[in-house]
Amino acid sequence: MGQGLWRIARNQQLQQQGYSGQGYLTREHGRRIPANNVANTSHRKQAQGGIDIYHLLKTRKSKEQEGFINLEMLPPELSFTILSYLNATDLCLASCVWQDLANDELLWQGLCKSTWGHCSIYNKNPPLGFSFRKLYMQLDEGSLTFNANPDEGVNYFMSKGILDDSPKEIAKFIFCTRTLNWKKLRIYLDERRDVLDDLVTLHNFRNQFLPNALREFFRHIHAPEERGEYLETLITKFSHRFCACNPDLMRELGLSPDAVYVLCYSLILLSIDLTSPHVKNKMSKREFIRNTRRAAQNISEDFVGHLYDNIYLIGHVAA
Repeated sequence: MGQGLWRIARNQQLQQQGYSGQGYLTREHGRRIPANNVANTSHRKQAQGGIDIYHLLKTRKSKEQEGFINLEMLPPELSFTILSYLNATDLCLASCVWQDLANDELLWQGLCKSTWGHCSIYNKNPPLGFSFRKLYMQLDEGSLTFNANPDEGVNYFMSKGILDDSPKEIAKFIFCTRTLNWKKLRIYLDERRDVLDDLVTLHNFRNQFLPNALREFFRHIHAPEERGEYLETLITKFSHRFCACNPDLMRELGLSPDAVYVLCYSLILLSIDLTSPHVKNKMSKREFIRNTRRAAQNISEDFVGHLYDNIYLIGHVAA
């Protein structure tokens, strides 16, 4: 693009300097250049990938004549497919041009369910005058309210009939939503242990390696920044859930929920040790195996070694 613009500027400069009625340009490097030779030179440059003013103006004019595609002239299935790639803001702007298409309920239903995967109102008969576009606005308003005050946010969802007053329904809503502030969510779950219990049971850790399962757990339920009672509660609930999802593996490795609890703490400490820039002397694999087996003697040395390799290669379990 830069070379093309340079050629345009150069052509304009040559035209301003020396084109005459006799078909000659001014002297350049001590000789005259016939106009037909200049045309041939320009043609060669264009063949080599150059851009001239004529082709630029022609391309621009053709694009201006084409304009935007009128979605109303396309088959409805194709128009809806195109609009389904838009977010809520762009879909509202599109409704200014294609009102009937952009206000279609299926489009707004898809936006609602892609952002808030579960709401109690999805499984109910919609009330009179129900609109998914209006529901999207209410869900967005409720999420913003939750991120300011979690209790007020949940009460807002219940007052609009979006959520039922049930720990299980609230847990499903949290599990399927990614727009909630994790710091506010952590405060809310610390206060609502009944919701936390149902949220833990929604995780399926079957056939997952322990560090990977712990990462998935902390993606939905963020770990506190400091050690304390809440972190111990989270690890305890995770250990029991992991064992419940993998009974055959627990019998094969001879692990109990208490042993998994010890391993989880060891993984968190190892993650901090290996990823923190403030720790200069990193824990070696041999040290990790020795310290872990000292706390849980029945654990296989190879299994503990694989745990170390996972943290070393992938990173923190609670990042």
